[in-house]
Amino acid sequence: MRELSLNVLDIAENSIAAGAARIDISLTLNENLLEISIKDNGCGMSGDFLARVADPFTTSRTTRRVGVGIPFFKMAAEMTGGGFRIESKEGEGTEIAAVFDIESVDFMPMGDIGDTLGALVMHAPDTEFTLRIDVRGNVCEFCTAEIKEILDGLPIDAPEVISFIKSTVKENFDSINGGIIP
Repeated sequence: MRELSLNVLDIAENSIAAGAARIDISLTLNENLLEISIKDNGCGMSGDFLARVADPFTTSRTTRRVGVGIPFFKMAAEMTGGGFRIESKEGEGTEIAAVFDIESVDFMPMGDIGDTLGALVMHAPDTEFTLRIDVRGNVCEFCTAEIKEILDGLPIDAPEVISFIKSTVKENFDSINGGIIP
């Protein structure tokens, strides 16, 4: 994957497949370290599967024998000198977090997190998504539950709502980021 936002999309899609009703995505930049976290309340993983999940030949998919989303996310973080962690409990959910040094030559661009959130909402309109972005203390938060409250019957996956979500997230990210995160 060429952008971190695509890694977020892939991992959040796994959360949707795991039956998550809520998915929390956070991007937190302190100094030059960016932590990206995806947390869900899906079905979680067994200890055995969790121990092997960073292996590309471990997957829960039945359509193919490889799963590269988590291994690529882990590798992308470690290539910058950062780290990776995953925690999961069956019946409770999973949290995946990766830390990236944004000053590393191996740091991938963030990509368009607004497009990512828009795609997730289109795919799973009944799932509650939260996005929290904290760039050195400048914070913006976005929650689909709050958007649903003001839609007055308009579905959250309506094209004009998706367009609003994408542009609002992009504008907020650009405003607090100020070009710090490539």
